[in-house]
Amino acid sequence: MIFYPEERTALFIDGANLYATARALDMEIDYKNLRAHFSKKARLIRAFYYTAILEDQEYSPLRPLIDWLDYNGFTLVTKPVKEFTDEHGRRKIKGNMDIEIAVDMLNISEALDHVILFSGDGDFRRLLEAVQRRGLRATVVSSNRTQPSMIADELRRQADQFIDLEDLRDIIGRKGGGSRQPDPAEAYEAGFEELQAEHA
Repeated sequence: MIFYPEERTALFIDGANLYATARALDMEIDYKNLRAHFSKKARLIRAFYYTAILEDQEYSPLRPLIDWLDYNGFTLVTKPVKEFTDEHGRRKIKGNMDIEIAVDMLNISEALDHVILFSGDGDFRRLLEAVQRRGLRATVVSSNRTQPSMIADELRRQADQFIDLEDLRDIIGRKGGGSRQPDPAEAYEAGFEELQAEHA
């Protein structure tokens, strides 16, 4: 990993994508350590966290995690999950945050030297290309040590550097009882179970 101490940087965390990657690696993320790690590497301007939530319920299992992140130095970007019916008449849910990530990254790019994207979604290739043309460096954090790989080949090729999440396990992986943050795995699993139960 190449970082420069005076580089202005920001984290863009696709919450659902990072959760899926960590789950595939049998790993849980300690967000306090994640933020601290990248704060030591460069001048961290912002740490954005993106997730879609079920708005129509009195209580969302993601709420404790979202509140904890909000109080601990992360900029939360959320939107309601959308429901739709597919061509087979099945009810589906959609919570894609790609547009929000792209808009925020482009908006703040003038104040940055380096963007760090936590996602393996190939749809972000053009976004990285756009910020690179503005003179920024782009790092992607995902994993190719899962089956199947969680990082799209075109995204990895576009990035200036790629960090495998597995290589950060000892730095940002949760250790038993060490952190007071809500468990993201429990939150996401409960949320997904809720969705599956409602829309099965």
